[in-house]
Amino acid sequence: MPVVRLYYEDMERLIGASRDTIMSRMAMMGADIGKRAESDHVDVEFFPDRPDLYSPEGVARAMQGFLGLKTGLVKYPVQKGSVVLQVEESVKSVRPIIGCAVVRGLQFSSEAIESLMGLQEDLHWGLGRNRRKVAIGVHDISRVKPPFRYLGADPERKFVPLDFTEELSMREILKEHPKGKDYGHILDGCERYPLIVDANDDVLSFPPIINGDLTRVTDDTHDLFIDVTGTDPMVFKALNIVVTSLAERGGKIESVLVKRSEGDFMSPNLEPARWVVSADEANQLIGFDLTAEELADCLKMMRFGARAEGSMVEVMVPAYRADIMHSWDIFEDAAKGFGYDKLVAELPKTVTIGSAHPAELRREEVREITIGLGYLETMPFTLTNEKVHFEWMRRMPAPAGTTRVLHPISELHTILRTSLLSSLLEIFAINQHHPLPQRIFAAGDVVVDKKTRMHLAAASIHSSASFSEIRSIADAVMREMGLGDGMRIVPSQDGAFLPGRGADLLKDDRKVGLFGELHPLVLRSFGLEQPVVALEIEWGEL
Repeated sequence: MPVVRLYYEDMERLIGASRDTIMSRMAMMGADIGKRAESDHVDVEFFPDRPDLYSPEGVARAMQGFLGLKTGLVKYPVQKGSVVLQVEESVKSVRPIIGCAVVRGLQFSSEAIESLMGLQEDLHWGLGRNRRKVAIGVHDISRVKPPFRYLGADPERKFVPLDFTEELSMREILKEHPKGKDYGHILDGCERYPLIVDANDDVLSFPPIINGDLTRVTDDTHDLFIDVTGTDPMVFKALNIVVTSLAERGGKIESVLVKRSEGDFMSPNLEPARWVVSADEANQLIGFDLTAEELADCLKMMRFGARAEGSMVEVMVPAYRADIMHSWDIFEDAAKGFGYDKLVAELPKTVTIGSAHPAELRREEVREITIGLGYLETMPFTLTNEKVHFEWMRRMPAPAGTTRVLHPISELHTILRTSLLSSLLEIFAINQHHPLPQRIFAAGDVVVDKKTRMHLAAASIHSSASFSEIRSIADAVMREMGLGDGMRIVPSQDGAFLPGRGADLLKDDRKVGLFGELHPLVLRSFGLEQPVVALEIEWGEL
């Protein structure tokens, strides 16, 4: 989850409340406050569904409402500006969507610059899928001359990229600049590259890779030109989040006329979205007993515009809120505004006697067996991605039975796991600073062909790890689980294992597990430098 650094003095100035008051209530708004609070700041985590809280300005705006200091919809005036941006046909097949704005009259402090840069990178991750769908450029507009052009340029076009002193061609930037190395894959296969230039043909930005050094933002910058490009309409939501955050710092927003063949438009558009919700439906869902007027008051505390009309409430959703997709999202905020701490503990109205599910009893047996063999239990994430789960494991292509996430919030979490083994290797990769040997296991659910199955995976890493070690572990697990009868061991063709050092477990000629010594190319993909042996068994099917 995104971590936002909040400086106490800065927050007191933005919110208008004391540090103690702010910190005592922030957790009730949905924040995970870091355990290590420094003398001048604290690091706070917010869920990825609230990108408007990825900056101190966004947090301050929300806290003002939550504390009752300023409630209701925040209105940000947008003055009609003189800046024009022309979108040329040559860029539309590469990166077609762009939104722009100008923000003037800013007084940047070190905290404000840190906040802007942090917001930019968090939005690249949270909304932009690591810049593929959304990328943000921030420029000192005093150093360039409008009107601007957004075009598809020849990859041999040269300019000085940010943090460099010499000109590079756009093709060279993808190979030599750190940002080009990180994000150049986004432009794979493109014959022309996106570029924003001014009236003098000076370069502002090479989205989604890097800005030009000419428009670098410094402490002396007062007026900004902001471009947000991408392949998804979420571009405009990201732009709204950035410009409203800057407006909270005292900036004055000016519109930009974006000219394109399919029709001109003014950007940004900060008009709120109108919803009408039912107080009865809200009470039924969240378990409160609020009148329409009380529901409206709760929503105002969460910085919505709200007005009761009988049993219905007209809600005006701020333009910077990217998470409101259903009336239930509005009800969730109403519950926060009312206060979860006001819930009264009550005994259930029904009397039942609970008992453990048979599958959980069996899982406990599996856990005890593996712990008894000297392995430490882990609980990896259920979501993963194709690169780690299949490509790094040398199991490409991904099987047809893989369940994909329809709208993933991150490129790291795009599919439901079909096995546990890759997750154990990821744990090894981030724990290489700990002494060896390391022996870990996981007993949990996987999803194959839209059906949940229960797996056990165990892995061992150390300099002497060998096939005979994991064979003895597999024998012990099967014996203790009572799976000896009808089980056969045959050579495995799984690419994750070294040829001749991997085996499949068969039960009535059906594959129910595998074990062996992992292939060096698998270890290299995970950055591991010691041998690894592992097993995985579908114990829920046995």
